[in-house]
Amino acid sequence: MSEERRGRRTGGRAGRRAARESAAPARDPFLTRKISPFELLGDEALELIEHNADTILEQVGIEFIDYPEALRLLGDAGAEVDGQRVRFPRGMCRKIVSESAPAEYVQHARNPARNVRIGGDATVFAPNYGSPFAFDLDNGRRYASIEDFHNFVKLAYLAPSIHHSGGTVCEPVDIPVNKRHLDMVYAHLRLSDKPFMGSVTAGERAEDSIEMARIAFGGDLADRTVMTSLINASSPLTWDATMLAAAEAYARANQASVITPFILAGAMAPVTTAGVAAQTLAEALAGMTFVQLVRPGAPVILGSFASSMSMQTGAPTFGTPEPALVLYTVAALARRLGVPFRSGGSLTASKLPDAQAAYESAATLLPTAMGGVNFVLHAAGWQEGGLAIGYEKFILDVDQLGMMEVFCQGVDMSDNGQALDAILGNPPGQHFLGTAHTLANFETAFYRSTTADNASYEQWIEEGGTDAAQRANRIWKEQLAAYEAPPIDDAIDAELQEFMARRKASMPDELG
Repeated sequence: MSEERRGRRTGGRAGRRAARESAAPARDPFLTRKISPFELLGDEALELIEHNADTILEQVGIEFIDYPEALRLLGDAGAEVDGQRVRFPRGMCRKIVSESAPAEYVQHARNPARNVRIGGDATVFAPNYGSPFAFDLDNGRRYASIEDFHNFVKLAYLAPSIHHSGGTVCEPVDIPVNKRHLDMVYAHLRLSDKPFMGSVTAGERAEDSIEMARIAFGGDLADRTVMTSLINASSPLTWDATMLAAAEAYARANQASVITPFILAGAMAPVTTAGVAAQTLAEALAGMTFVQLVRPGAPVILGSFASSMSMQTGAPTFGTPEPALVLYTVAALARRLGVPFRSGGSLTASKLPDAQAAYESAATLLPTAMGGVNFVLHAAGWQEGGLAIGYEKFILDVDQLGMMEVFCQGVDMSDNGQALDAILGNPPGQHFLGTAHTLANFETAFYRSTTADNASYEQWIEEGGTDAAQRANRIWKEQLAAYEAPPIDDAIDAELQEFMARRKASMPDELG
């Protein structure tokens, strides 16, 4: 084949990619779902699970470890405090949360055009969280660094279907554990202008996050919620001082907390869906009650992270049916309680961005979309059961999130969507390729994947014969090469850096 023809083919591939990008419609800063959530259980079954959760709270109770302020607040509100065990009168937690916590709230971004609404019919996609390792096809698996952290903040900033910058997108282990939160929060504020999450690994680190947010937002948060941060229970039936201190700090500043029992079914909860749902609700209700007693009206999200496990090895498994059933169930419980819901994502136990990763992630993401999840952590990049964040996996996941955005718009029943005039004006046996309706809609008629290859076999071979992961490898490199940071006021940036330097100088390094 001539070089001239090869050039035309290569130019055609670049042209097709440019055409896809230019034809992409402008996206809203969050997803507004137009499909109703799938309801797995009826009212009678949900009421029974709620009754069981109240029974757990009343008869077993929840341990609040080494945090006297929680014991004081809960006792003053009517709970029975016995040492560090707190038992709640039936209905107490539900009453406090349902009467006080907002059904939805706005998380403000540094760029107001990127503000997100959390709750109701809104869905917010946020990236991977918490992985100590990073992976890409060139370098394999290794401990994550601050460079990796910066890269994923940049990639999330550039991804239209990622609405939120996230939090600990990976652990930058090359920075001391007691100081890395400063670098992470700064990266979210400087390299992105999307909403972000604060640090929760100590109460003072939550306070640092709040202070940096104040600086970035002009010195005064004005009671705005600008962070939504992850507060995990120590399942089963325990809240520890670290998480409680962070939750209290955020609540006092009117910042949002995702109150999430982290459950490996069979180890931290029973193996059954109804049992996991009841325990999840009990633990979350106790945590949300504490937050509302700290500050009535502080935003909270009812979180559910439930994975199944291999009964042969004890390893967590993902993409199995049971966690999807838990998701649908707890999503309905959150709606009945009247608070936003967090769950789902693109989860897999695979070590590579391969077929296992694709199947398992799809089996998590589809219930996420259909279940009406409001805040989706781990929406992109999760690999190896959360131990690693993958560059190629991130790009492949983002493409799937774009598909979910289209899916959640449901069926267009406008005159254009019905297309009746087009059908009536087209004779039998004639294709629709040249009709006015097709020509008017062809650029936006179908979702255009950014990673899939739909060329003929011969053209695919000529253009390199790459698989999906190899194409994703090229895409993330191109995106990082083209990245430009969003603007920030020089005085604010200087103040943020001065605060970081002062805080780091105030404490010795601690090794992780």
